[in-house]
Amino acid sequence: MKTTLLVLGTVALLCFNSCKNTEKVAKDNIEEKVAEEAFDPTGYTSGIIAYSKEKDDCEYTIKLKDGLYYDPINLEDSYKKDGMAVYFKFRGLRMMNRCTKANPVSIEEMRVAKE
Repeated sequence: MKTTLLVLGTVALLCFNSCKNTEKVAKDNIEEKVAEEAFDPTGYTSGIIAYSKEKDDCEYTIKLKDGLYYDPINLEDSYKKDGMAVYFKFRGLRMMNRCTKANPVSIEEMRVAKE
């Protein structure tokens, strides 16, 4: 009898605890969606990720609307997709160019642009 009560009590406790965890996850998801919707691109530069297979060319660059190219030295793998539109903040680098068409930059912040 005591064993049955102990098992039922444990099951009830686990059920109540899992309901609270689900509420927390749902709340976190809502907060993330609000943060994405509230994104203000002021202060960010917009560009498109460009991939190149050409010899002596940078593999991934960011092309701006005015035709300028940047060579991000610290581009994360999740952003290495040809044609991806992004908003980013960067810092120019005083180093030798790795390719002729793009200036080297260090990415400080980057977000995927929502079309």
